[in-house]
Amino acid sequence: MQISVIGGGHGCYAAAVELSEKGHSVKLWRRDTDALRRLKDSGGLEVTDHAGIRLIGLGGQADLLQVAETLREAVDHAELLVVALPATTHDSLAEEMAELFKDGQVVFFPPGTLGSLVFANAMRQAGNTHQVAFAETGTLPYLARKHGENRLTISGYATRLPTGVFPAKLSNLAFSKLREAYPAVEPAGDAVSGALMNAGPIIHPPLILMNAGPLEHFAAWDIHNEGTVPSIRRVTDQLDAERIAIRNALGYSAPHFPLADHYAPDGDEWMYGRSAHVKATDSGDWREKIDLQSHRYMLEDTALGLSFLVSIGKWAGVQTPLARGLLSIAEAVCGVDLYQSGRTLESLGLAGLDRQEMARLLNEGWH
Repeated sequence: MQISVIGGGHGCYAAAVELSEKGHSVKLWRRDTDALRRLKDSGGLEVTDHAGIRLIGLGGQADLLQVAETLREAVDHAELLVVALPATTHDSLAEEMAELFKDGQVVFFPPGTLGSLVFANAMRQAGNTHQVAFAETGTLPYLARKHGENRLTISGYATRLPTGVFPAKLSNLAFSKLREAYPAVEPAGDAVSGALMNAGPIIHPPLILMNAGPLEHFAAWDIHNEGTVPSIRRVTDQLDAERIAIRNALGYSAPHFPLADHYAPDGDEWMYGRSAHVKATDSGDWREKIDLQSHRYMLEDTALGLSFLVSIGKWAGVQTPLARGLLSIAEAVCGVDLYQSGRTLESLGLAGLDRQEMARLLNEGWH
Protein backbone atom coordinates (compact mmCIF):
# COMPACT_ATOMS: atom_id res chain seq x y z
CA MET A 1 0.00 0.00 0.00
CA GLN A 2 1.10 3.58 -0.62
CA ILE A 3 1.48 5.44 2.68
CA SER A 4 2.71 8.89 3.65
CA VAL A 5 3.81 9.77 7.16
CA ILE A 6 3.31 13.43 8.01
CA GLY A 7 5.66 14.94 10.58
CA GLY A 8 9.04 14.44 12.17
CA GLY A 9 8.28 13.51 15.78
CA HIS A 10 9.05 10.31 17.69
CA GLY A 11 5.93 8.51 16.46
CA CYS A 12 6.34 9.74 12.90
CA TYR A 13 9.83 8.29 12.55
CA ALA A 14 8.68 5.03 14.19
CA ALA A 15 5.72 4.79 11.79
CA ALA A 16 7.91 5.46 8.77
CA VAL A 17 10.33 2.73 9.84
CA GLU A 18 7.78 0.06 10.73
CA LEU A 19 5.52 0.59 7.72
CA SER A 20 8.40 0.62 5.23
CA GLU A 21 9.86 -2.54 6.78
CA LYS A 22 6.46 -4.20 6.35
CA GLY A 23 6.79 -3.70 2.61
CA HIS A 24 4.61 -0.64 2.07
CA SER A 25 5.65 2.18 -0.23
CA VAL A 26 6.28 4.91 2.37
CA LYS A 27 7.13 8.57 1.99
CA LEU A 28 8.08 10.76 4.93
CA TRP A 29 7.36 14.48 4.92
CA ARG A 30 8.17 17.00 7.62
CA ARG A 31 7.98 20.75 7.65
CA ASP A 32 11.57 21.12 8.88
CA THR A 33 13.33 20.51 5.58
CA ASP A 34 16.77 21.20 7.09
CA ALA A 35 16.27 18.43 9.66
CA LEU A 36 15.14 16.06 6.91
CA ARG A 37 18.19 16.95 4.82
CA ARG A 38 20.50 16.31 7.79
CA LEU A 39 18.84 12.94 8.31
CA LYS A 40 19.39 12.01 4.66
CA ASP A 41 22.99 13.23 4.80
CA SER A 42 23.64 11.09 7.89
CA GLY A 43 23.21 7.93 5.84
CA GLY A 44 19.86 6.89 7.24
CA LEU A 45 18.00 6.22 10.46
CA GLU A 46 19.58 3.97 13.09
CA VAL A 47 16.78 2.03 14.76
CA THR A 48 16.91 0.00 17.96
CA ASP A 49 14.07 -2.24 19.11
CA HIS A 50 13.41 -5.87 20.13
CA ALA A 51 14.82 -7.00 16.77
CA GLY A 52 18.18 -5.35 17.44
CA ILE A 53 19.95 -2.43 15.75
CA ARG A 54 19.81 -1.70 12.03
CA LEU A 55 20.19 1.22 9.62
CA ILE A 56 17.24 2.30 7.49
CA GLY A 57 18.37 4.03 4.31
CA LEU A 58 16.49 7.19 3.44
CA GLY A 59 15.88 8.85 0.11
CA GLY A 60 17.87 6.76 -2.38
CA GLN A 61 16.13 4.78 -5.10
CA ALA A 62 17.07 1.48 -3.47
CA ASP A 63 16.13 2.55 0.04
CA LEU A 64 13.04 1.25 1.83
CA LEU A 65 12.00 4.71 2.99
CA GLN A 66 11.54 7.67 0.65
CA VAL A 67 11.26 11.40 1.23
CA ALA A 68 8.47 13.68 0.01
CA GLU A 69 9.85 17.09 -0.86
CA THR A 70 6.46 18.82 -0.58
CA LEU A 71 3.23 18.28 1.31
CA ARG A 72 1.38 17.95 -1.99
CA GLU A 73 3.73 15.16 -3.07
CA ALA A 74 3.09 13.35 0.21
CA VAL A 75 -0.70 13.59 -0.13
CA ASP A 76 -0.70 12.65 -3.82
CA HIS A 77 1.36 9.53 -3.04
CA ALA A 78 -0.88 8.13 -0.32
CA GLU A 79 -3.82 5.83 0.07
CA LEU A 80 -3.23 6.14 3.82
CA LEU A 81 -1.82 9.20 5.57
CA VAL A 82 -0.46 8.73 9.09
CA VAL A 83 -0.46 12.02 11.02
CA ALA A 84 1.33 11.03 14.23
CA LEU A 85 1.75 14.62 15.36
CA PRO A 86 0.68 16.53 18.49
CA ALA A 87 -2.85 17.88 18.24
CA THR A 88 -1.39 21.38 18.58
CA THR A 89 -0.33 21.13 14.93
CA HIS A 90 -3.77 20.21 13.60
CA ASP A 91 -5.36 23.60 12.95
CA SER A 92 -2.61 24.95 10.69
CA LEU A 93 -1.88 21.61 9.03
CA ALA A 94 -5.57 20.99 8.31
CA GLU A 95 -5.77 24.27 6.40
CA GLU A 96 -2.72 23.32 4.31
CA MET A 97 -3.99 19.84 3.50
CA ALA A 98 -7.70 20.59 3.06
CA GLU A 99 -7.57 21.18 -0.70
CA LEU A 100 -5.17 18.28 -1.33
CA PHE A 101 -7.21 15.30 -0.11
CA LYS A 102 -8.62 12.93 -2.74
CA ASP A 103 -11.44 10.40 -2.94
CA GLY A 104 -10.82 7.14 -1.10
CA GLN A 105 -7.99 8.35 1.11
CA VAL A 106 -7.80 7.49 4.81
CA VAL A 107 -6.19 9.88 7.31
CA PHE A 108 -5.09 8.35 10.62
CA PHE A 109 -4.47 10.32 13.83
CA PRO A 110 -2.77 8.29 16.56
CA PRO A 111 -4.11 9.86 18.77
CA GLY A 112 -6.39 12.65 17.61
CA THR A 113 -8.12 14.66 20.37
CA LEU A 114 -10.99 14.99 17.87
CA GLY A 115 -8.54 16.06 15.17
CA SER A 116 -10.66 14.11 12.70
CA LEU A 117 -13.37 16.78 12.92
CA VAL A 118 -10.80 19.59 12.67
CA PHE A 119 -9.49 18.20 9.36
CA ALA A 120 -12.91 17.29 7.98
CA ASN A 121 -14.22 20.77 8.77
CA ALA A 122 -11.19 22.33 7.06
CA MET A 123 -12.07 20.28 3.95
CA ARG A 124 -15.63 21.58 4.13
CA GLN A 125 -14.44 25.18 4.48
CA ALA A 126 -12.13 24.70 1.48
CA GLY A 127 -14.97 23.35 -0.65
CA ASN A 128 -13.34 19.93 -1.05
CA THR A 129 -16.17 17.41 -1.43
CA HIS A 130 -14.11 14.24 -1.90
CA GLN A 131 -14.96 11.20 0.20
CA VAL A 132 -12.16 10.96 2.80
CA ALA A 133 -12.24 8.89 5.99
CA PHE A 134 -10.62 10.34 9.11
CA ALA A 135 -9.76 7.93 11.91
CA GLU A 136 -8.33 8.41 15.38
CA THR A 137 -7.18 6.00 18.05
CA GLY A 138 -6.23 6.08 21.72
CA THR A 139 -2.46 6.27 21.57
CA LEU A 140 0.61 6.21 19.37
CA PRO A 141 1.24 2.72 17.98
CA TYR A 142 4.75 2.96 19.46
CA LEU A 143 6.63 3.69 22.66
CA ALA A 144 9.40 5.51 20.85
CA ARG A 145 12.05 8.16 21.40
CA LYS A 146 14.40 9.93 18.99
CA HIS A 147 17.99 10.54 20.07
CA GLY A 148 19.70 13.23 18.03
CA GLU A 149 19.31 13.53 14.27
CA ASN A 150 19.23 9.90 13.22
CA ARG A 151 18.80 7.51 16.16
CA LEU A 152 15.46 6.05 17.17
CA THR A 153 14.59 3.64 19.99
CA ILE A 154 11.27 1.76 19.95
CA SER A 155 10.69 0.08 23.31
CA GLY A 156 7.15 -1.13 22.63
CA TYR A 157 4.51 -1.63 19.96
CA ALA A 158 0.75 -1.28 20.43
CA THR A 159 -1.17 -4.54 20.45
CA ARG A 160 -4.68 -3.02 20.50
CA LEU A 161 -5.70 0.28 18.88
CA PRO A 162 -9.38 1.17 19.48
CA THR A 163 -10.26 3.49 16.60
CA GLY A 164 -13.17 5.77 15.76
CA VAL A 165 -13.97 7.04 12.26
CA PHE A 166 -15.44 10.28 10.87
CA PRO A 167 -17.80 10.08 9.18
CA ALA A 168 -18.74 6.70 10.63
CA LYS A 169 -20.43 5.68 7.37
CA LEU A 170 -16.93 5.39 5.85
CA SER A 171 -15.74 2.92 8.50
CA ASN A 172 -15.43 0.06 6.00
CA LEU A 173 -13.15 2.17 3.81
CA ALA A 174 -11.10 3.24 6.82
CA PHE A 175 -10.56 -0.21 8.25
CA SER A 176 -9.85 -1.84 4.89
CA LYS A 177 -6.71 0.31 4.67
CA LEU A 178 -5.90 0.68 8.38
CA ARG A 179 -5.82 -3.06 9.01
CA GLU A 180 -3.33 -3.51 6.19
CA ALA A 181 -0.97 -1.08 7.91
CA TYR A 182 -1.92 -1.67 11.56
CA PRO A 183 -3.48 -5.08 12.24
CA ALA A 184 -3.94 -3.99 15.89
CA VAL A 185 -6.75 -1.54 15.03
CA GLU A 186 -10.23 -2.44 16.24
CA PRO A 187 -13.50 -0.56 15.65
CA ALA A 188 -14.54 1.79 18.46
CA GLY A 189 -17.45 3.57 16.80
CA ASP A 190 -17.52 7.19 15.74
CA ALA A 191 -14.98 9.99 16.11
CA VAL A 192 -16.11 11.11 19.58
CA SER A 193 -15.80 7.53 20.82
CA GLY A 194 -12.32 7.39 19.30
CA ALA A 195 -11.37 10.69 20.95
CA LEU A 196 -12.61 9.37 24.30
CA MET A 197 -10.10 6.52 24.02
CA ASN A 198 -7.19 8.99 24.10
CA ALA A 199 -4.96 8.00 27.02
CA GLY A 200 -2.79 11.12 26.97
CA PRO A 201 -5.21 13.48 28.78
CA ILE A 202 -5.67 10.85 31.50
CA ILE A 203 -2.10 9.83 32.22
CA HIS A 204 -0.06 12.98 31.59
CA PRO A 205 -1.80 15.93 33.34
CA PRO A 206 -1.72 14.34 36.83
CA LEU A 207 1.87 13.21 36.28
CA ILE A 208 3.22 16.62 35.29
CA LEU A 209 1.15 18.74 37.67
CA MET A 210 1.67 16.55 40.72
CA ASN A 211 5.39 16.22 39.89
CA ALA A 212 5.80 19.96 39.27
CA GLY A 213 8.33 20.34 42.11
CA PRO A 214 10.89 17.77 40.92
CA LEU A 215 10.27 18.67 37.29
CA GLU A 216 11.32 22.26 37.94
CA HIS A 217 14.06 21.37 40.43
CA PHE A 218 16.00 18.57 38.76
CA ALA A 219 17.78 18.64 35.40
CA ALA A 220 15.80 15.55 34.32
CA TRP A 221 12.99 13.54 35.87
CA ASP A 222 11.13 10.41 34.78
CA ILE A 223 7.44 10.95 35.50
CA HIS A 224 6.72 7.33 34.56
CA ASN A 225 9.33 5.86 36.91
CA GLU A 226 9.94 7.64 40.22
CA GLY A 227 7.14 10.09 39.35
CA THR A 228 4.44 7.40 39.31
CA VAL A 229 3.49 6.86 42.95
CA PRO A 230 0.31 5.46 44.58
CA SER A 231 -1.26 8.86 45.32
CA ILE A 232 -0.91 9.96 41.70
CA ARG A 233 -2.19 6.62 40.47
CA ARG A 234 -5.35 7.11 42.56
CA VAL A 235 -5.88 10.49 40.91
CA THR A 236 -5.31 8.97 37.47
CA ASP A 237 -7.88 6.25 38.16
CA GLN A 238 -10.46 8.81 39.28
CA LEU A 239 -9.83 10.97 36.22
CA ASP A 240 -10.22 7.90 34.04
CA ALA A 241 -13.51 7.13 35.80
CA GLU A 242 -14.80 10.52 34.59
CA ARG A 243 -13.81 9.62 31.02
CA ILE A 244 -15.59 6.27 31.24
CA ALA A 245 -18.67 7.91 32.80
CA ILE A 246 -18.87 10.19 29.75
CA ARG A 247 -18.56 7.21 27.42
CA ASN A 248 -21.36 5.41 29.26
CA ALA A 249 -23.58 8.49 29.22
CA LEU A 250 -23.15 8.80 25.46
CA GLY A 251 -24.03 5.14 24.94
CA TYR A 252 -20.58 3.90 23.91
CA SER A 253 -20.13 0.27 24.85
CA ALA A 254 -17.21 -1.51 26.49
CA PRO A 255 -14.35 -2.14 26.23
CA HIS A 256 -13.43 1.31 27.53
CA PHE A 257 -9.72 0.48 27.93
CA PRO A 258 -9.36 1.69 31.53
CA LEU A 259 -5.85 3.01 32.13
CA ALA A 260 -5.50 0.79 35.21
CA ASP A 261 -5.02 -2.13 32.80
CA HIS A 262 -1.86 -0.44 31.54
CA TYR A 263 -0.26 -0.85 34.95
CA ALA A 264 -1.69 -4.27 35.81
CA PRO A 265 0.47 -7.39 35.25
CA ASP A 266 -2.58 -9.45 34.29
CA GLY A 267 -6.26 -9.01 33.41
CA ASP A 268 -7.52 -7.33 30.25
CA GLU A 269 -4.82 -6.41 27.76
CA TRP A 270 -4.38 -2.66 27.34
CA MET A 271 -3.26 -0.84 24.20
CA TYR A 272 0.46 -1.64 24.61
CA GLY A 273 -0.13 -5.14 25.94
CA ARG A 274 0.86 -6.35 29.39
CA SER A 275 3.85 -5.02 31.35
CA ALA A 276 4.15 -2.03 28.99
CA HIS A 277 4.68 0.37 31.88
CA VAL A 278 7.69 -1.66 33.01
CA LYS A 279 9.11 -1.68 29.47
CA ALA A 280 8.80 2.10 29.27
CA THR A 281 10.48 2.76 32.62
CA ASP A 282 13.22 0.19 32.03
CA SER A 283 14.18 1.90 28.77
CA GLY A 284 15.13 5.15 30.50
CA ASP A 285 13.94 7.06 27.44
CA TRP A 286 11.40 9.09 29.42
CA ARG A 287 13.94 10.64 31.78
CA GLU A 288 13.84 14.16 30.43
CA LYS A 289 13.47 17.85 31.17
CA ILE A 290 9.79 18.81 31.00
CA ASP A 291 9.11 22.54 30.81
CA LEU A 292 5.59 23.03 32.15
CA GLN A 293 5.08 26.06 29.94
CA SER A 294 6.00 24.44 26.62
CA HIS A 295 6.00 20.64 26.77
CA ARG A 296 3.35 18.81 24.73
CA TYR A 297 2.03 17.13 27.91
CA MET A 298 0.83 20.60 28.88
CA LEU A 299 0.01 22.12 25.48
CA GLU A 300 -1.62 19.01 24.00
CA ASP A 301 -2.78 16.55 26.66
CA THR A 302 -3.74 19.14 29.26
CA ALA A 303 -4.75 22.25 27.31
CA LEU A 304 -6.51 20.41 24.48
CA GLY A 305 -7.23 17.00 25.97
CA LEU A 306 -8.64 18.06 29.33
CA SER A 307 -10.59 20.95 27.82
CA PHE A 308 -12.22 18.42 25.48
CA LEU A 309 -13.10 16.13 28.40
CA VAL A 310 -14.64 18.99 30.38
CA SER A 311 -16.54 20.21 27.33
CA ILE A 312 -17.96 16.85 26.25
CA GLY A 313 -18.81 16.07 29.88
CA LYS A 314 -20.78 19.30 30.18
CA TRP A 315 -22.60 18.56 26.91
CA ALA A 316 -23.38 14.99 28.03
CA GLY A 317 -24.53 16.08 31.51
CA VAL A 318 -21.64 14.33 33.30
CA GLN A 319 -19.78 16.05 36.14
CA THR A 320 -15.99 16.17 35.64
CA PRO A 321 -14.68 17.85 38.82
CA LEU A 322 -11.22 16.30 38.64
CA ALA A 323 -10.70 17.15 34.97
CA ARG A 324 -11.92 20.69 35.61
CA GLY A 325 -9.73 20.98 38.74
CA LEU A 326 -6.57 19.80 37.00
CA LEU A 327 -7.30 22.14 34.10
CA SER A 328 -7.71 25.04 36.53
CA ILE A 329 -4.37 24.24 38.19
CA ALA A 330 -2.74 24.10 34.75
CA GLU A 331 -4.30 27.47 33.90
CA ALA A 332 -2.70 28.93 37.04
CA VAL A 333 0.67 27.41 36.15
CA CYS A 334 0.55 28.74 32.58
CA GLY A 335 -1.30 31.98 33.25
CA VAL A 336 -3.66 31.25 30.35
CA ASP A 337 -7.35 30.37 30.11
CA LEU A 338 -6.78 26.92 28.66
CA TYR A 339 -10.46 26.08 28.33
CA GLN A 340 -11.15 29.19 26.29
CA SER A 341 -8.27 28.37 23.93
CA GLY A 342 -8.76 24.59 24.07
CA ARG A 343 -10.36 22.04 21.79
CA THR A 344 -13.95 22.10 22.96
CA LEU A 345 -17.34 21.55 21.41
CA GLU A 346 -17.74 25.31 21.68
CA SER A 347 -14.55 26.02 19.70
CA LEU A 348 -15.60 23.43 17.10
CA GLY A 349 -19.04 25.02 16.76
CA LEU A 350 -20.83 21.87 17.94
CA ALA A 351 -21.97 22.72 21.46
CA GLY A 352 -25.44 23.73 20.25
CA LEU A 353 -26.22 20.37 18.67
CA ASP A 354 -28.64 18.03 20.42
CA ARG A 355 -27.98 14.29 20.70
CA GLN A 356 -29.79 13.43 17.47
CA GLU A 357 -28.05 16.16 15.48
CA MET A 358 -24.65 15.12 16.85
CA ALA A 359 -25.29 11.46 15.97
CA ARG A 360 -26.27 12.44 12.42
CA LEU A 361 -23.16 14.57 12.01
CA LEU A 362 -20.82 11.88 13.34
CA ASN A 363 -22.32 9.25 11.06
CA GLU A 364 -22.93 11.21 7.86
CA GLY A 365 -20.44 14.07 8.06
CA TRP A 366 -21.20 17.62 6.95
CA HIS A 367 -23.44 18.17 3.95
